[in-house]
Amino acid sequence: MSGRLTFVAVPIGNARDITLRAMDVLRDADVLAAEDTRALRRLMEIHGIALNGRRIQAYHEHNGDKARPALLEALARGQFVAYASEAGTPLISDPGFDLSRAAVEAGAQVDAAPGASAVLTALTVAGLPTDRFLFAGFLPSAAGARRAMLQELAQVPATLVFYESPHRIAASLAQMSEVLGPNRASALCRELTKKFEDVRRGSLEDLVQSVQAHPPKGEIVVVVDRAHSEVVDDLDIETTLRDALQRVSVRDAAEEVAGIFGLKKRDVYQLALKLMKD
Repeated sequence: MSGRLTFVAVPIGNARDITLRAMDVLRDADVLAAEDTRALRRLMEIHGIALNGRRIQAYHEHNGDKARPALLEALARGQFVAYASEAGTPLISDPGFDLSRAAVEAGAQVDAAPGASAVLTALTVAGLPTDRFLFAGFLPSAAGARRAMLQELAQVPATLVFYESPHRIAASLAQMSEVLGPNRASALCRELTKKFEDVRRGSLEDLVQSVQAHPPKGEIVVVVDRAHSEVVDDLDIETTLRDALQRVSVRDAAEEVAGIFGLKKRDVYQLALKLMKD
């Protein structure tokens, strides 16, 4: 008989945000696995959950292929396996997906003990629409790849949610402002549920300036309002594009103006070429 695999959501900051069911799962599981074994051990110590001779097995992005067979063998023996990410809900920017898929394919029971999530917490406090949202995870570190991804997301009719690190946040926000538009409403949510929680709200341009003046530390979630359809005056587009063409290349001007007005880069690029010929 196949066993049971439960993905356990753990706090993103405040240890008291663990659920009663999560504590039951961690207490009763035959096998414990975690993205960060020290973090899970510490959490269990805080809440008085004894290991009772169990060893917490490491399962993360660097050892998944090697660690997964042992967990699947435990499920094949009918054992109860619990997996916890370093913080928050497993499988959200977390290496648990391959384990989940393999367990399902093996016929094991797969369920979840839901709880804290940085994505949902940030959406709750950002003050932006929550009826439709897209979690985009971490943006690429390379500027070109990051720009390309933002261009794909620019016209998505949903609130955008990103994870970001302190050392990349300034560059990412600057490029968001350039591609998505400097006036796009947004929020930078830092150290959610922790002692020094900080939520900065304003336009993307406001956040760029805020980060430059006061560089943030800790875990960061950026929430950006959806693209809004507006009636745009053709003369405004042309005037803005002519100004941009005096400063930057045709390609860069097209990207800049497309981001400002929420237009397709291809259409703006064709207009730029026409203006250059004229």
